[in-house]
Amino acid sequence: MTRFQELAGQISGRDADGPDEAEPQTLVLSHGFGGDRSAWAHLMPWAVARFRVVTYNLAGAGPDGAETYDRVRHGSLFGYADDLLTILDELDISDCIHVGHSMSGMIGAAAAVARPDLFSRLVLIGASPRYLNDDGYTGGFEQGDLDRLYAAAAADFQAWATGFASAAVGMPDDVAVEEVARTLFQIRPDIALATVKTVFQSDMRDVVPRLRRPTHLIQTCADMAVPRAVADWLHHSIAGSTLDVIDATGHLPHLTAPDAVLQCLARHLATSGEERPTIWR
Repeated sequence: MTRFQELAGQISGRDADGPDEAEPQTLVLSHGFGGDRSAWAHLMPWAVARFRVVTYNLAGAGPDGAETYDRVRHGSLFGYADDLLTILDELDISDCIHVGHSMSGMIGAAAAVARPDLFSRLVLIGASPRYLNDDGYTGGFEQGDLDRLYAAAAADFQAWATGFASAAVGMPDDVAVEEVARTLFQIRPDIALATVKTVFQSDMRDVVPRLRRPTHLIQTCADMAVPRAVADWLHHSIAGSTLDVIDATGHLPHLTAPDAVLQCLARHLATSGEERPTIWR
């Protein structure tokens, strides 16, 4: 079984219209912590009409997550980036657009730094290279905040996950909260806690300035996990990047404000596939 199959990968959308037609651009959609590939449901009708779309579950996510997660490999976001690169190689994808939400934003960034030839551009939704505050850097959290979060998750995962789902949605949307809780409860509690620690203790700031592909940042007005200062830091650290601050709240705009996200994607990806962008140096 390939890694793509192990991670419940799915390919949908456009194919070449005929033998003389060029292959459609590949769009890879990578979800964030607590979700699975179904997180992109609101964006899929738009995406499949325009692209060859690849979705998959991150290691540890989905009903078979316990079989796909390795505590050593996935103790770093670079392990997830290796999974992404393996999938691209297995599917013989040599040029893709990567859309990554939350932790997958940095996973895509790490993969694109390692092998920039595989990526034509990146979209980062609610991404953060570091969640902890540091000298001259506002990540949004102090270590004590995170230690209390870990303790709560370890003490009563069900209660913590319910509260986390509501906080992440960040607005009165019972359907979205239920959906986030559903996919979060699929993750084995010890794997969920280990993943939370991997994400919130990560520091990918040294990776970010090495990105040499067109990069588009999407940020909500109020995000419990990623303050506006982080989006500004990314924007200033990635040469030539764009930043869209959309009129929405919460950490999951692709669930709660899909139209606003689609407007950004349509604007930035409108010419994708017509001409491969040059690597920026």
